[in-house]
Amino acid sequence: MAETQESLRKRGIAETPRPLDYNYPAIGHDSDPVFPEEYTVETSTGLVPQRTLEQIRSHGSIPSTKIGTPTYEPDTDIEKGGKGPTEFVTFTIHDPEHPYNWSRVYRWYITLVASAVVVCVAFGSSIVTGGLGLIEEQYHVSLEVAILTCSIMVCGFAVGPLLWSPLSEIIGRRPVYIISLTLYVIFNIPCALSPNIGGLLVCRFLCGVFSSSGLSLAGGTIADIWSIEERGMAIAYFAAAPYCGPVLGPIVTGWINVGSGRLDLFFWVNLAFAGAITIMIGLVPETYAPVILKRRAAKLRKETGNPNIITEQEKTKLTFQEIARTSLIRPITMIMTEPVLDLMCMYIVLIYAMLYAFFFAYPVIFPKLYGYNDGQIGLMFIPILIGAAFALFVTPAIEGKFKKICSERSPTPEDRLHAALLGAPFIPIAFFILGATSYKHIIWVGPASSGIAFGFGMVLCYYAVNNYIIDSYQKYAASALAAKVFLRSGGGAAFPLFTTQMYDRLGLQWASWLMAFIGVAMVFIPYIFYFFGAGLRARLTRD
Repeated sequence: MAETQESLRKRGIAETPRPLDYNYPAIGHDSDPVFPEEYTVETSTGLVPQRTLEQIRSHGSIPSTKIGTPTYEPDTDIEKGGKGPTEFVTFTIHDPEHPYNWSRVYRWYITLVASAVVVCVAFGSSIVTGGLGLIEEQYHVSLEVAILTCSIMVCGFAVGPLLWSPLSEIIGRRPVYIISLTLYVIFNIPCALSPNIGGLLVCRFLCGVFSSSGLSLAGGTIADIWSIEERGMAIAYFAAAPYCGPVLGPIVTGWINVGSGRLDLFFWVNLAFAGAITIMIGLVPETYAPVILKRRAAKLRKETGNPNIITEQEKTKLTFQEIARTSLIRPITMIMTEPVLDLMCMYIVLIYAMLYAFFFAYPVIFPKLYGYNDGQIGLMFIPILIGAAFALFVTPAIEGKFKKICSERSPTPEDRLHAALLGAPFIPIAFFILGATSYKHIIWVGPASSGIAFGFGMVLCYYAVNNYIIDSYQKYAASALAAKVFLRSGGGAAFPLFTTQMYDRLGLQWASWLMAFIGVAMVFIPYIFYFFGAGLRARLTRD
């Protein structure tokens, strides 16, 4: 029994649909879906005839072209090439397979697992910072080459999503997680056993490519299981993960270096951590609604013998090449033509790059001032985690303010920037503190405390700017986020290559103050966009 016009009207389909959920949409997804509710619509029967849907749309209060109904032949059998009434598969009411209907506790468990994947991946990028001297000694290379073992994995973060995002749209998130993260685990073995620096660099790059699926898909997993109204806190925790993960690297491997002096243990520990996380995410069921419905449609076709029971994704029939082309070309085009996106991405790049600059500034500052070993240096990163925790503590209040705005009027992208307005000043403040306290006569608490300010501002700014980009670019949000990841990874890879030399040449104080002055110049970006963003977007954003 399929849905009728009357039953669809009772479900509210004839009314103006709520806006598309643009938080981490699938890259390459057709911008004009049959169901504007993006696969979250529930019907009593789970089947909607396309003709019925088009008729009810045409009798609705707005034209079908306004709500995104595709202009293809309504009765074409896409699977067999024949004619017949096409029926779209939907979730049923209170459908247990609909991720939104899973228990709240289970959805929070999945959220924590997805965030743990990001922490694990980011942790792997920074593990080498706890023993750069070991790399120099074992492979007889310069400090710059040793630092490259960190930067090159971050470069892999920029490349990998171009493969994993379109692939996940075809086969689902779970298989991509399992395949890519398993390869990441495996390639930690040659990292540990590499006889030369060339082999280590190649394997580190491949580790970055394979592990980047966690960075590119985890946000989508969270968006799969939480509705827009419920998602605020989940996204806040996820936003902290890519910044807190790298901080754990030098904390752990610094003490491994002190205790054993073995570089290979860095990678064996990372292998064990990544292996455990891979098992955890592998046990999470598929969360991507189009793939869940596609499997249901295949089952119904087999049971009923009706080849016209399909999903929207099967109707649009995008190939992997088409999806990959979209995911590759559109982000690059947006980088070259969207000044608004470039400025916001530049701000994120700065913050991400400054985080990685800490990893190579502390090994200069604390040994020179206090004679600390690698283990003690690692402990100095804990204040960054404390600052990030403070940021998560104030996030509910910021979310509450945004919900209040939504209840009073239609929100704008600029309303997403309240967190950045609070956090932005703390970025330069952190480096002013670091420079002003980097003297031998000042206790270690002085320079270490700079991490609290940085961690606090870092998480709030990333959380706000991420949402601003999503809301500003809407149907192209996935491409805008891909552009952000590409640029962010480039900044994270570049800054470590000159941070050590900068502190050696300029001195501990002026090197930090230079970073602070750059931060001051950039701190105005969220304020400018908060007050003048609507006008800037109208003038500078292409349609």
